[in-house]
Amino acid sequence: MSEDTKASILNVDQMQIAGLHFGHRVSRLHPKMKPYVSGIKNNVHIIDLEKTGKEFEKALVFIAKLISEGKTILFVGTKIQVKQYVKSNAEISGMPYVIERWLGGTFTNFETIVKRVQYFKELENKKATGELEKYTKKERSMFDKELEILRKKFEGIKHMTKLPDAVLILDVKKDITCAKEARRKGIKIIGVVDTNVDPSLADYPIPANDDAISSVSYILEKISETIQDAK
Repeated sequence: MSEDTKASILNVDQMQIAGLHFGHRVSRLHPKMKPYVSGIKNNVHIIDLEKTGKEFEKALVFIAKLISEGKTILFVGTKIQVKQYVKSNAEISGMPYVIERWLGGTFTNFETIVKRVQYFKELENKKATGELEKYTKKERSMFDKELEILRKKFEGIKHMTKLPDAVLILDVKKDITCAKEARRKGIKIIGVVDTNVDPSLADYPIPANDDAISSVSYILEKISETIQDAK
């Protein structure tokens, strides 16, 4: 990604319209976020979008490099209001995703997760090919319930045969377990960090509002565009 591309992709006015600059209440500031704060409005910290732009550019350059090398980024966004945006952008980008509660051990106990995913795929296949028809109505109903639970947990990672090369976390505070597991496994973290979050938890922090749909969807769109351009 060239300097020109970055400049045209990220625009401070657009970021402001999307509400990336609204942080949390003053009392909730994480000390390490001070350098990214430009002021206070209505008792809420305002994030310096010039700095957000610089950090976001670094993240996009890193993402473009990963994708050009054929590597994988796992999208993680488990907040109710952003789930669908995370899923749709991940699917557009051809990347795995997690939008339900983070399952402890997804990275640190990956072999076990792979076995569960395999079982889910086999059960899904049996249902599709009519293999479950030989069971009683009650048993088929139990299989359907099990499939639904497994789908919720594993749908987004069912094609992930190895650990991802990086993880995009849309709310580092909410999905701190994911961040800790990624750190333990040496997986690079691209993380949206609001004013109440420690930015050093991410290798590539993006200082921005992690609550507003407009902010998160703006960030996801730019990342999706970068991924598609890099392919």
